[in-house]
Amino acid sequence: MSTATQVIDVPRGGAAVVVRDYAELVKARVTSLVMMTAWCGFFFGAAKSGVSSLSWSLFNALLGIGLVSGGTAALNEVMETEVDARMRRTARRPLPSGRMSRLQGLVIGVMMTVGGALYLGLQLNALTGWLALATSAVYLGAYTPLKKIGPVCTFVGAFPGAMPGVLGWTAARGKLEWGALVMFAIVFFWQFPHFFSIAWLYLEDYAAGSIRMLPVVEPDGKSTSRQILLYSIALIPVTLTPTLLGLSGYVYFAGAIALGLALFYFGWRLASAGTADTARSKRPARQLLQATIVYLPLLFALMMINSR
Repeated sequence: MSTATQVIDVPRGGAAVVVRDYAELVKARVTSLVMMTAWCGFFFGAAKSGVSSLSWSLFNALLGIGLVSGGTAALNEVMETEVDARMRRTARRPLPSGRMSRLQGLVIGVMMTVGGALYLGLQLNALTGWLALATSAVYLGAYTPLKKIGPVCTFVGAFPGAMPGVLGWTAARGKLEWGALVMFAIVFFWQFPHFFSIAWLYLEDYAAGSIRMLPVVEPDGKSTSRQILLYSIALIPVTLTPTLLGLSGYVYFAGAIALGLALFYFGWRLASAGTADTARSKRPARQLLQATIVYLPLLFALMMINSR
């Protein structure tokens, strides 16, 4: 079979399988969360500009950011095909399972990432396009290879992970301002309890894939627990800054405190559950993961509903 034919082949199976495989390749659920966060950034940036938060510019922003996010996810899966094949929770992804070729994933990933960045630059502004491309480059060029080296990968990966709100803001404003920094800081701190709970929950899988997350390197869980609690408590004052900057009101202020304390509670429960390699600690790890997934959309929804 020629290379050109391989590129345009679709995954084997019915239409439902094809759709599912492409959704897994671009990590549709993660990309959806990225777009939601970008929407929040756009909402507040547009408010400062006097632009409607439901405009054609918003569509362009979410489309471009979604393309870059999905393309970066596809390229990440191309880079980690062998790693994914060794881990139970990722072995059935389209690339390690062989339902899709790495060349397909590479072509799709490059086209989406570069095309999305160009789209942002042409339809909105050059700053957003370049920032989106730089975010992808740091994720793929620094975070992805660092996962095989040591726990510092989580800290490094938190920088590109915190960019969606910034991209939404610059898409509306065309410049970096304090509001964009607030969006960045909230997601930056939130990522640590989120990703540490994932690493705790799938410790055995990460070890099999030689992914050196903190719970893998220190399976007693003490360092991981400390970081979960520290970042969770630090997240609370960070989430109050939208009110202090006049972006949101006091209903949001009270809600942010309540949500932050709830997240800290789930982190404390995990920290009290024993070492990371024990079965009894898996349930609180899963509960913390679920709490982080619920926390961020609720926080941003409340921030937008009680906006000034």
